[in-house]
Amino acid sequence: MAENFKKSYRFAYLSSLYITIILTLVLSVFLYTQSIVNPIFIVGFSLVCYAICFLIVQYRVEKFIYRRVRKIYDDIEMLDVDNIGDTPVTTDMRTLIKEVEKFAQQRKTEIETLKIREDYRKEFMGNVSHELKTPLFTVQGYILTLLDGAMHDPAILDKYLNRANKGVERLIYIVNDLDMITKLEVGDLNLNYTNFDIVELVQSVFDLFEMKASKKNIALTFDMNYSEPIIVHADRERIQQVLSNLIVNSIKYGKEDGTTEVSIEDLIRNKTIVRVTDNGEGIAQAHIPRLFERFYRVDKSGSRREGGSGLGLAIVKHIIEAHHERIYVESDYRVGSEFSFTLEKVKKFPVVDVGTKTT
Repeated sequence: MAENFKKSYRFAYLSSLYITIILTLVLSVFLYTQSIVNPIFIVGFSLVCYAICFLIVQYRVEKFIYRRVRKIYDDIEMLDVDNIGDTPVTTDMRTLIKEVEKFAQQRKTEIETLKIREDYRKEFMGNVSHELKTPLFTVQGYILTLLDGAMHDPAILDKYLNRANKGVERLIYIVNDLDMITKLEVGDLNLNYTNFDIVELVQSVFDLFEMKASKKNIALTFDMNYSEPIIVHADRERIQQVLSNLIVNSIKYGKEDGTTEVSIEDLIRNKTIVRVTDNGEGIAQAHIPRLFERFYRVDKSGSRREGGSGLGLAIVKHIIEAHHERIYVESDYRVGSEFSFTLEKVKKFPVVDVGTKTT
């Protein structure tokens, strides 16, 4: 730190000037009262006085102030702050105060961020343990019941084994979702880009969940008749997962005799936007900022009753961002919700569809 120490002489300059002016005035008054007028002597005295005062003040500043300033920087450096050591240390008080205040604000922001992350970590771990222990206890309960003697009844054995198997399937579902979202977050999941018809893909997702929607008499529809294919460039399997998660959510939280509508529109240049709109429960504005967090649920009891891992929207967000695209949400409580995301559009239908892998 000593080699990178930048001294400031401002304090010594000004202090010496003030002292010299005062002493020169006192000396001038004294000489005037003695009827002695010698301008050369007064100027010489001023110069000598200024030089002596400057040396004394600067020496005292270096001994008294600079050491303490140096210690401040050394203490800061002990906190492993990289950017402090990159610039010369200043002893100008105004600059020093600004730097210390800036440093304090940065540390305050970092501490607040760490507190938020710690709270998020605790909440996340609590959610993970809750999501995993529910099916685990269910499976354990059925197995213990069978071990206590129920296994000798073929009807109970078959029923309980099937229920235990469903619990295991739910565990596998949660673990697979956790594995996928971890890979997405660290950028370890490869995307297989191909050119495909997004209209056809939406229709296939509609067909997949038609039975689920019919239980609540929810209509799965397009906003219009798309007679021509709309070709996009993306990972077909992952975009199908995005559409499936959004449409399943709209069915889960949609009202009886409602609708889930998908529209596909040109956005700008080579971009198209896919909108999934429903007239279900809607989402209060207070929940929207946290909507894409892992395991975050707007209605915790209702969400768990409906099933799912609680990772659907987090996976959707990461898949879209892995495509370097954007996802949006608009919702009015008790009116409905709209989730939309952008994709790269291919202007001409390709003769040969070749997949390319990228990270």
